[in-house]
Amino acid sequence: MNSNILGVINLIHESDEMESLTADRCLATVPFGARYRLIDFTLSSLVNSGISKVAIFAHTKYRSLMDHLGSGKHWDLHHRQSGLFMLPPITDDVNEVRRGDLFHFYQHRDYFMRSQHEFVVITRSHMICNINFEPIVAEHKASGADITVVCKRQMDLMDGKARKVLIDESGRITGIQDHYGRMESDLVSMEMYIMRKELLMELVETSLAQGQDHLVRHAIMSRVDKLHIQSHMYEGYLGIVNTVSSYYQNSMQLLRPEVWKSLFFEPGVVYTKVKDEPPARYAEGAKMSNSLVANGCIIEGTVINSILFRGVHVHKGAVVRNSIVMQNGIIGENSNVNHVILDKDVTIEPSRDLRGAESSPFLAMKRKVI
Repeated sequence: MNSNILGVINLIHESDEMESLTADRCLATVPFGARYRLIDFTLSSLVNSGISKVAIFAHTKYRSLMDHLGSGKHWDLHHRQSGLFMLPPITDDVNEVRRGDLFHFYQHRDYFMRSQHEFVVITRSHMICNINFEPIVAEHKASGADITVVCKRQMDLMDGKARKVLIDESGRITGIQDHYGRMESDLVSMEMYIMRKELLMELVETSLAQGQDHLVRHAIMSRVDKLHIQSHMYEGYLGIVNTVSSYYQNSMQLLRPEVWKSLFFEPGVVYTKVKDEPPARYAEGAKMSNSLVANGCIIEGTVINSILFRGVHVHKGAVVRNSIVMQNGIIGENSNVNHVILDKDVTIEPSRDLRGAESSPFLAMKRKVI
């Protein structure tokens, strides 16, 4: 157990271009992989790395986040020696809620000051990976760096938005740029930062005093030449999910066995909120090929290259191809859906034909009848 390390999942102002998928939920709780939420991957990685104290800086639309995480028992964070702490904005002023993450860190500075941890690991929820932080923290301590940033060389971001990074021969970061910049680099930041708690508090107070209130854009990027910021190269699977297209493409990657194994089981398993439901039921004449089907589904039609969440019902004669159908979706008889993302509780009436494209899948909102 890494009793000297505090985990922080920072949900404040995450880059979000998920359209109706985040209309009434935060990015962290977007369903993914038939039974998970995006935040499950980050939270599971922290827990599997022996980090037993995790603070989550919630921002907006976090009711679903609180419902999903609960006391943290599904991640074994509900014991006395461990803890999951939800830190929402402590102000009702809309202008202050919209301020950067440093402002919210400062508002909860008493939480950090009471903590006995020496180091913090700050992460986001939209970087989908399975990572062990233990060797990275050990490398950070040995390097003498002020900050270590976990990075990945990845040319194809599948339309995800990420910061680009430049490094020198020693791995020291010499430049960081937001995703809309023109920096030519195949190295991206995974938005995972390791530093001493005292340095974090110093950056918070100093930056705010200078009228700056964003951790990365102001406190870190503007101090690249002053702080020793070291990179750590991650070699596993990385999915950057903060646009509709990146959500669809990374979801479809899960149908590849090597990606599924790497993401969900190496180096540790991914935990989520447990819901006891019966196994999926396949009626006589049902057909399924290269798909993920969660518990509680009823398949009477055909499912090909698709992901079905819990409780989906595909009626007789219906064909689901290259699509994502979230919880309790209903596909009516003789309907045909292809390259479609259906949010929770969406009903497709009989004999409908819905078609999108791989680069622009058709997206249906929650509880909609089509």
